[in-house]
Amino acid sequence: LIALYRFSRPHTVIGTILGIISVSLLPVQTIADLTPTFFMGLLKALVPSVLMNIYVVGLNQLYDVEIDKVNKPDLPLASGDFSMETGATIVSISLLMSMTMGIRFKSPPLFLALFISFLLGSVYSIELPFLRWKRHAFLAASCILTVRAVVVQLAFFIHIQKYVLGRPLVITRSLMFATAFMCFFSAVIAVFKDIPDVDGDRHFGIQSFSVSQGQERVFWLCVYMLLFAYGAAVIVGASSCFMPSKLVTVLGHCTLASFLWLKTQSVDLSCKASITSFYMFIWKASEYFYCLPL
Repeated sequence: LIALYRFSRPHTVIGTILGIISVSLLPVQTIADLTPTFFMGLLKALVPSVLMNIYVVGLNQLYDVEIDKVNKPDLPLASGDFSMETGATIVSISLLMSMTMGIRFKSPPLFLALFISFLLGSVYSIELPFLRWKRHAFLAASCILTVRAVVVQLAFFIHIQKYVLGRPLVITRSLMFATAFMCFFSAVIAVFKDIPDVDGDRHFGIQSFSVSQGQERVFWLCVYMLLFAYGAAVIVGASSCFMPSKLVTVLGHCTLASFLWLKTQSVDLSCKASITSFYMFIWKASEYFYCLPL
């Protein structure tokens, strides 16, 4: 079970769950909307999405075993805790269950989100001509940004608003802000995740931004992008007409930005553990964002 937990890359699973819950609450207008029907619709979004998440991260590990022996030797396939056959079985079952649920639940935006995640997750990792997009920095970042910032926000919002609550589609200000904000966060995650992996990536020909531009330059680019996103969130929050929302949003994002800046002062770019710790902090910061009002 511990090996399966590590295989699923739990920080990505938590991010997926919180992201879907957060965006699913945006169409809710009153407490009366929080009916059993709503929670069943939310569950129908969460379960296949988590399974698809396991497919995507598992597939990447299947094709990255040799790289992970250098970059992430504690992962189950790289460490030998799982055989390749076990990994392939988990990945196949997760994909089959996810797509089956997506079809059976009869929600077009839900199925589309799962299908796009499957498509981009596959072209990101699979070693075939014209695929293996992770070798190219721009294509790799585009895959992650498209799924986490655009597909998750739009598809699950429409799923809840139209196919669960039964309301006509209305794109709200909060949805546009959440999508824009997560574009920054997802871009940072997509770029930053390769900073601690430069040795293995360089050896195996993965042209990440960290390999081509250098760790320090990419690190500070990510920090400034996050600070810009927090600054924009503060401005948007300050424009709210609802005073409690204004206070929580402004103070919350100011606090997160302050913690971010303080955390940067203790990062040692020559220490892989230090960089990885900061990367996990970025994931936690994105999770805190989901808890703040929009």
